[in-house]
Amino acid sequence: MDAAAWIPKWQKELMSFKGIKSTFIIEGNISDIYPSFNKDGEQYNLSEFCSLNRIIAGMFDSEETKGFYSIQYCDPIFGFSDPLNLNQAADMVRLFEEKTDEKQKEIQAINGKDKRENHSGIKMVRNSEIIRTSMTVQSVKNDSEKKSVANVISFASRFLSSPENMSIDETTFFLNLLYASNNAIRGNKYINTLILIVNKLNDIPAWFFLNNPNVRTITIPNPDRNIRSVYIEKNYKVFENAAPEMAKVQSKFVDLTEGMKILELSELRRLHDKSNIPTEEIADVVAIYKYGFKENKWAQIKGKLNNDMRGNIEKRVKGQEQAIDKIVRVIKRAVVGLSGMQHSSSTKPRGILFLAGPTGTGKTEIVKAVTELLFEDEKVLIRFDMSEYTAEHADQKLFGAPPGYVGYDNGGQLTNAVKNNPFSVLLFDEIEKAHPNIMDKFLQILEDGRMTDGQGNTVYFTETLIFFTSNVGISREIVDPDTRRVVGRENIVSPGEPYNVIQEKVEEAMKTYFKPEVINRIGENIVVFNYINQSASQEIAKSQIIRINNNLQKNNKINIEIDKEAYNLLYSFCWQDKPRSNGGRGIGNIIEEQYLNPLAEFIFDNNCQENETINVKTENFRLIFKRR
Repeated sequence: MDAAAWIPKWQKELMSFKGIKSTFIIEGNISDIYPSFNKDGEQYNLSEFCSLNRIIAGMFDSEETKGFYSIQYCDPIFGFSDPLNLNQAADMVRLFEEKTDEKQKEIQAINGKDKRENHSGIKMVRNSEIIRTSMTVQSVKNDSEKKSVANVISFASRFLSSPENMSIDETTFFLNLLYASNNAIRGNKYINTLILIVNKLNDIPAWFFLNNPNVRTITIPNPDRNIRSVYIEKNYKVFENAAPEMAKVQSKFVDLTEGMKILELSELRRLHDKSNIPTEEIADVVAIYKYGFKENKWAQIKGKLNNDMRGNIEKRVKGQEQAIDKIVRVIKRAVVGLSGMQHSSSTKPRGILFLAGPTGTGKTEIVKAVTELLFEDEKVLIRFDMSEYTAEHADQKLFGAPPGYVGYDNGGQLTNAVKNNPFSVLLFDEIEKAHPNIMDKFLQILEDGRMTDGQGNTVYFTETLIFFTSNVGISREIVDPDTRRVVGRENIVSPGEPYNVIQEKVEEAMKTYFKPEVINRIGENIVVFNYINQSASQEIAKSQIIRINNNLQKNNKINIEIDKEAYNLLYSFCWQDKPRSNGGRGIGNIIEEQYLNPLAEFIFDNNCQENETINVKTENFRLIFKRR
């Protein structure tokens, strides 16, 4: 590959605006190492990977600018220094110190000798005065000896504690830099240049760079695939002269290191060299580096699962045979690690399922059942009610606020949860209620299994099982034709329709509601739930009645005996049109209204005590409670 084609964009930008802009603010991935290039005519050749200071020095001492720039380094620890042994720092500092003193004397002569500065004159302020002088005062009179100066300030954001609450010395420091930026001397060909290296732009006062045409901000991203590939080819000896089949291993390895810095790749190489893991399984080294030596829960799950997954789920979710069949297939695929194997990306989540259908049919319950089946505790489910994320900037709650915004230091609710527990089940309930921006963000997770949070950290979703639920396609809004206001909802599908008809209507509605790229990434993993049939309705009602009776015996030591006719009466209530259309929730409401509330009133009014027994029978289509 032509080296010029993969020179990082930020380096091209700095080279292009060098000599034009007086000030650069460099943020982002500033503590890494970067590819350095030698230019031979029109040809660029990779020379080495080196530090940011070395990259900047190389750019200002490149072929076209050689001899036109002197470079001066400053940082909050050592002040002015010569980190690259350029053998020019000491002389330059002495020269500009003298020029600074001369300038100060001129100012005192004008303002009066008793005029005092309103700052302490500490070393930090003194250094900023020297930088200001180097940028704004001619150092020599002979034009042939004139050179432009490049001032590189490392850790510039550490010269102050907070940009919102600066001391007088901190303010003076940045005022001197602002003056230097706005009054930089332009030489015969180039301009005196100020370069501030910061972690993020908002670490320095906004008044320094906002509406300042002299300033250009350059963000250094994590290395892209091309740069990672070149580094791995040059530094991983395990891939040298490797057999042709190892090319696929190397390509997969490059994909798995997406979002990692070059220094991390260097550490990864050392980790692999120390381990006994064969090169063919180098992906395991990446997992160890990302997640640490954590127990692989998916490997444990495979050994614990029995052959009756379907039966265990059906104990909690009734009447959804088609949905359970599909979900069991996806779980098996996830456990053995074959999800997404047909795609180029090998970092997809373990499994993705989109559960759609009528309300109260068990969509959320089945996710809880799957979580309990996999991890033996449904409470480890990480659930997000997407009705709480309807606002335009609600995505910041999930993925973290960008630098400078409220909540930046807290990170995102979703990204934090996955960082803390990469082996997890995620549920995004009623996803259609979330703001569309959030679904756009999910595209990267669905495709690549990763997401960069507001702090710039890459979070990997490779080991997660992801569920979405939605009621899209079940009902639609009723709009008043005169006022154009929503006045209600009407069902598109209804109980009793054949399952294949409901499935077709729901899937068509989803294609209309969600963007094509979302539907394409979900693929065939859309699971449509059916309305609950009569048999399932009776099973749900009976399980709720039994649960009430057991809790009453456990907590109040009161026994309940309910006869067959009472059960059948309650079943008939649950099979009426209204509760039937609301699924399990409708059944729960009927059991509460027709059984739980009358039972509670009877116990209270009759002052029932421990070890008593209450008989539940029917009379004139009503439940009758009697003490035995």
